[in-house]
Amino acid sequence: MLSSITPLGERGRNNRFVIAASFFVVGSVLGGMTTGAVFGLLGAVAVPVAPVVDGVVIVVLAVAGAALDARLAGLRLPTITRQVDERWLQKYRGWVYGLGFGFQLGTGVMTIVSSAAVYLMVVAALLTRSVAGGVVIGAMFGTVRGLSILLARRVASYDELRALHRRIADNAGRSVIANVAAQGLIGAVALVAVVAVR
Repeated sequence: MLSSITPLGERGRNNRFVIAASFFVVGSVLGGMTTGAVFGLLGAVAVPVAPVVDGVVIVVLAVAGAALDARLAGLRLPTITRQVDERWLQKYRGWVYGLGFGFQLGTGVMTIVSSAAVYLMVVAALLTRSVAGGVVIGAMFGTVRGLSILLARRVASYDELRALHRRIADNAGRSVIANVAAQGLIGAVALVAVVAVR
């Protein structure tokens, strides 16, 4: 979306970036909240309470997710190949595709999953065994995902768009390291919690 919803792209479609981007963020938050609510409800209905087991599950998933995202031993993350429909950009107003794209990406699971942290978020929402708890987790996820659109807020020319993509490519390795470290930290905190509960 960072190459589609930009001030440059919106100007070319006679739309305003601030409108499309705002609705993208709103859609992303709503998408995250929806995923959180669904899995929180599923957890409330179908997952028995077992705090130690919950902690162990989070530890295992965080470590496995970090290994997958680090591509250890050539492991790859399982995902679907669906992406948002780019034709929406020509068919609908900016607020419509902003909201629609944001929602789909904000759910975390309706398009390509690029990080195991998405699955960790889903399981964390499930283990809250609460719609409210799941909504909070999903809202945080959706907010972070939605605000990524702000990286494109100054792209007003093709040179600036190319520069943005260069910066993203140049920082890809750092992003992977930060992602793996964050999942490792989540696993460590969960492990401390498991030991404390026992």
